[in-house]
Amino acid sequence: MKNFLIAVDLQKDFVDGSLGTKEALAIIPAAAEKIRSFDGEIFVTIDTHGENYLNTAEGRKLPVIHCVKGSDGWQLNEDIAAALEGKKYTVVEKPTFGSTALPALIEEAADGEDFTVQLIGLCTDICVVSNALLIKANFPEMQISVDSACCAGVTPEKHNAALETMRSCQIDVI
Repeated sequence: MKNFLIAVDLQKDFVDGSLGTKEALAIIPAAAEKIRSFDGEIFVTIDTHGENYLNTAEGRKLPVIHCVKGSDGWQLNEDIAAALEGKKYTVVEKPTFGSTALPALIEEAADGEDFTVQLIGLCTDICVVSNALLIKANFPEMQISVDSACCAGVTPEKHNAALETMRSCQIDVI
């Protein structure tokens, strides 16, 4: 049995940058510890936008420039980057909420074996839930979970609503 950890968008802009929140800051120690202690392969998603972000569909609905490729805010939070040192991980750039490439990467890494997937990261109600649902849809028989203590939403209410949505879709919330 293989174990995969998906660390979703633990980037500076979502922690203490243009879209940062006190809740995001608060989960960083737990998320870093989860990464350090995880025994398995890690996928790290990176929200990635271009200079034209405000002209995109997402940018018109969320007109806050963030995670522009190569910018400081696009980089991983320093504590998360430090936790990844010495770990086997794959960076997955994604231009939107969920990565359509991630299920294929997981399937390739599983190499025919059964596996578990656990998700952590930001924001619970946008990118974490999007990736969790994509993974569950692609692997309905595999154990998929999200560690709620290592996630934060745009607001605490939206965080809780996203956790409930994932529970409803048979994703284990721990």
